[in-house]
Amino acid sequence: MAGRGNGSEDDGDDFDWIYGAEGGRGSDPEPTRRIPVQRRPGATPPPPPPTRLPPAEQYAGRPEPSGRRPAPATAPPGPPGRGRGRWSRPRTYLRLVLLALVLWLVFLIAVPLVAWNRVDKVDFEPSGERPGDQPGTTYLLVGSDSRAGLSPEERKRLHTGDAASELTDTILLLHTGDGPTTLVSIPRDSPLEIPGHGVSKVNSAYAKGGTPLLVQTLEQATGLRIDQYVEIGFGGLVGVVDAVGGIESCPKQRIKDKESGLDVRKGCQEVDGATALAYSRARKYSPISDLARVQQQREVISAVGDKVLSPWSVLNPWRWWGLNNAVPDFFRFGDTTGPVDAGRWALAMTKVEKSCTVPLARADTTWDSARAERLFGRIAQDRTGEITKDLCTATGLAD
Repeated sequence: MAGRGNGSEDDGDDFDWIYGAEGGRGSDPEPTRRIPVQRRPGATPPPPPPTRLPPAEQYAGRPEPSGRRPAPATAPPGPPGRGRGRWSRPRTYLRLVLLALVLWLVFLIAVPLVAWNRVDKVDFEPSGERPGDQPGTTYLLVGSDSRAGLSPEERKRLHTGDAASELTDTILLLHTGDGPTTLVSIPRDSPLEIPGHGVSKVNSAYAKGGTPLLVQTLEQATGLRIDQYVEIGFGGLVGVVDAVGGIESCPKQRIKDKESGLDVRKGCQEVDGATALAYSRARKYSPISDLARVQQQREVISAVGDKVLSPWSVLNPWRWWGLNNAVPDFFRFGDTTGPVDAGRWALAMTKVEKSCTVPLARADTTWDSARAERLFGRIAQDRTGEITKDLCTATGLAD
């Protein structure tokens, strides 16, 4: 049969093309190569052949014959400078900022609370009949000339004199309510009826019967119910002024007062705590004596308030710490006063809209009864917006 081997020589020639034999149909040198397929017109080209990966990558993740898991494949390093570490994430910095704010708020709240726990409390409410409850809040601020807490060297430097003195150099009534915040100075030499002791200078009531007798004397003279009590000693004013970095004082004349130790030039100037104390006590240089002093006291209080409420007093941790820690050593508050009440008082002292001396008939600090009654009557009714200029003057004397 044709095409099958039968032992003849001719038969072998028919299959030479399979083995590439020369001279026959099998003379093609690559007889087993793949013949390209001709695509029909319009047919979709076949996909490219898959790329063969290197063996290390081709078998990555497959278990080795031994059963051990291969080490995880490591991604090739990217271009330098493109890596994102933990500190390059915006969320990390946001968390740090929030943490800092929380810690700062804790510090601002904790410092005054810790200081408040060291503050002395005073039983200031008198027994017996008192004016009834009135709208608004009336504070009594007393600047005592007590030298308690001052060393002999400090008393000498501050010109405070006798360590046993217990008089009230400064007496202020502060009223807050729906109307303008009003501050009224009571001259310490004002002759008033002191219950059980007759007529005497009002500052002696403190020495004769302590805070309750002083409160009773003032309530009887003014018709106001005193709701809160604040007392500051000599060292307290010095400590607060120094804690806020000094205050601005603007004397209208050159003052050299030997008794208080004050020596300042005319015009506005920065003063420290010792000078501020001397300025608030000086009076012998002026012909109106105590009337000049009460004006200076209100000026010092206003200047301290401006500094206390300045943003720097809160943002500066050292100032905030010093300011709050000056309070327990030289301030005393009424036993019904809490930290919130104390904060309201401090804030009110910085927002005084009407400031004056109790109406006086003469420069000897005798009260003008008719004008004083009208002034305190409007305060008692929380109608401070109706207080006229003739009732509220800097010296108390009618203009």
